[in-house]
Amino acid sequence: MKVLAVSTSSNNCSVSLLEDDKLIKELNICNEKTHSEKFMPLIDELLTSTNTSLSNIALIAVDNGPGSFTGIRIGIATIKAIAEFRNIPVVGCSSLEGLAYNVTGFDYICSLIDARNNQVYAGIFDKNYAQISEYFADDINNLMPTLQKYSNIAYVGDGAYLVNASNNFDNTIHSSNIGICGYRKYLKGLTTDADKLSVMYLRKSQAERLKYNNS
Repeated sequence: MKVLAVSTSSNNCSVSLLEDDKLIKELNICNEKTHSEKFMPLIDELLTSTNTSLSNIALIAVDNGPGSFTGIRIGIATIKAIAEFRNIPVVGCSSLEGLAYNVTGFDYICSLIDARNNQVYAGIFDKNYAQISEYFADDINNLMPTLQKYSNIAYVGDGAYLVNASNNFDNTIHSSNIGICGYRKYLKGLTTDADKLSVMYLRKSQAERLKYNNS
């Protein structure tokens, strides 16, 4: 089955086409400010370059956060429109799950996304990429006692530097990994209708926090 996978939760706007869980092609543009302008043209370029039409797509996997509020909303809104029009089932995968797939050879993986001011979004996974903890949105210092309980653990993501982790992992959120994750969820029957696709918010947006603090 053909799987269209997308990720817009970070600076990297990424789209991929997969056959089941095997990557056919991935395209990336690393500039968050252009997501609203480049996302749909990037999907069009991907489909054209692989001689694929939306009628060939059997599943859409989308990164539903956490990460950039604006970027996630652009991705979710666009995919909802495509999926509803074409009646394509969708599956949401977190950006933290996608990051975990960048790592092999460790018993545990901790995905860390820098949320600024020493704050991180975090998730812990086992070597088979199964989530083994709740997702966190907290100061990294508050999380360290939990993280230090795991041996042979790898840290991945743009927040890994906060734990002084020296690694050679790719810290980019790739749509191809969102696609692999999405296909595995599809096999477990975890797809949904487009109108039920939701954004994962682990904390309020900056605008919402400022409004609350000023009220």
